[in-house]
Amino acid sequence: MKKTILIFAAVSMTLVSVGAQTKSKSKDKKVDVPAPVVPIKILTNDVDSMSYSFGINIGADLSKSLKAIPGGKINIDLLVKGFSASIKGDSTLLKPELATEFFRTYITNAQNKEVVIAKAKNEKYLTDNKTQAGVISTASGLQYKIMSEKAGVKPVATDTVTVNYIGTLIDGTKFDNSIERGEPATFPLNQVIPGWTEGVQLMTVGSRYKFFIPYSLGYGEKGAGNGAIPAYATLIFEVELLNVKHFKEPVPVIEAKPVVKAKTIKKATPATTAKKKAVTKK
Repeated sequence: MKKTILIFAAVSMTLVSVGAQTKSKSKDKKVDVPAPVVPIKILTNDVDSMSYSFGINIGADLSKSLKAIPGGKINIDLLVKGFSASIKGDSTLLKPELATEFFRTYITNAQNKEVVIAKAKNEKYLTDNKTQAGVISTASGLQYKIMSEKAGVKPVATDTVTVNYIGTLIDGTKFDNSIERGEPATFPLNQVIPGWTEGVQLMTVGSRYKFFIPYSLGYGEKGAGNGAIPAYATLIFEVELLNVKHFKEPVPVIEAKPVVKAKTIKKATPATTAKKKAVTKK
């Protein structure tokens, strides 16, 4: 159903955009807004030209959304026929309720097929990769390769590390790059994906490693980044450890208790005692 919303959202977004621009201009009365440049008419009248232009905008936005359909196949001619019949109120080959249900079922099945293929592809990559020269595997399934090693301290999971890194998928697609951003990343090592937490602890400051992280130590069955990292994706990271800041347990603050002054007790003198006795006898 989410894909259905994405595909048809293009139309509503175009309408909202046009409406927002119109309201903005109408509210700002103090600013002299130059008259819009009217394009050359290619059709009979303004309504026809506007209608055709609107169709171009909808088509351009819809074309982007169609790329998200699993399998990447669609019959454009039938899409246009269905769209045209529906918007005109003409009879359609399928009732709207049945069309929605069929569309939803198709998308779900296509996604499931893609997931099965993606999972098998990533697992095969890791199986083949662990036989490559220099690749080391750990008990968790993490694979790594030492690109350069230097003498230095190693972090533990509770430390904060500073790193430069490049993240790619098995097909070479780059999804993150701190070097291109021009700023290293700093984070507590126990607050990232398990593959990072385990892998970076193997490194010394100044070293460069290449990690091959299975989905079970990465972003799992759902992926991340709004599709940038797909489900069951193997993550490949080239990491340089720049700095380690060791975690220090906070020193507990002991509140000082207020000093209570002891009451001074006056000692009775013989004269005072005799006086008290005399008063008592009376």
